Amino acid sequence: MSPHSDINDNAISNPADEQNLNSTNEPTNIDTSADIDAEPTSDKHLRIVNTFMKRRTHMNKNAELALTAPEFAEYLVNNSFGDGNLEGIDDLRSLFADSPNGSDAPLTLEIGFGLGDSFIEMAAAEPTRNFVGVEVHEPGIGKCAYMAGTQGLTNVKIINGDAIQLLKQLPENHIDRIQLYFPDPWQKKRHYKRRFVSPERMSIVTRSLKQGGWFHTATDWEHYAFWMVEVLDGFEGLTNQAGTGNFTERPDFRPMTKFERRGLDRGHGVWDLIYIKD
Repeated sequence: MSPHSDINDNAISNPADEQNLNSTNEPTNIDTSADIDAEPTSDKHLRIVNTFMKRRTHMNKNAELALTAPEFAEYLVNNSFGDGNLEGIDDLRSLFADSPNGSDAPLTLEIGFGLGDSFIEMAAAEPTRNFVGVEVHEPGIGKCAYMAGTQGLTNVKIINGDAIQLLKQLPENHIDRIQLYFPDPWQKKRHYKRRFVSPERMSIVTRSLKQGGWFHTATDWEHYAFWMVEVLDGFEGLTNQAGTGNFTERPDFRPMTKFERRGLDRGHGVWDLIYIKD
């Protein structure tokens, strides 16, 4: 879509995947207010610029209902409006302690699920796996909670907030899979530092992955695809499932949306990468 958001956004023009609303093959015009390039305050250990830009967009009635009605509260881990307060969220497995799967079930974290269509489809397809989604966009959070509730899913939790900050708070060797689908490619060279896949951010991501766990990403932006291969192949502690320098075929568990299919029909590429923690 345009503009983008690594951890979220809500323009629905993404030709590759409506569930994330995080990428597009059209040029992005993200300009350059002073706050775009300013580094936000971070913790004392590491200063990393945000990979997302939060915007206000329309919220439909179902999404609003899910953010306010008590019957959907079980899906919402923290406050769903405004900036997500992540204080005290330091164990994702404990969120499922009272669920049918329990806290020891395989755990997937999705970063920036957009409107949640694919995220919910994956959770419904694997009911014995627990899924946590982190997003900063309220309409997407609301729609995702609404879909989870109307389908009666018991293996879904939703967190409002910055995924990097969340990952910093989690234990080591905590998550089985981390997925990042169609992140903002930040096309302008001076914004490359905002791309989610970077050595600094991957240090945070891999820390919380279990040994043998997966980091799975996909993009429809060719330059970013090869950027990710270069960064990830050179990152110590991760092994490319398809072999150095190679992309993997889209796995069956990642749903193909109508927007992605339409893009492929028009000749737009989509590139998947799966890396395994050594």
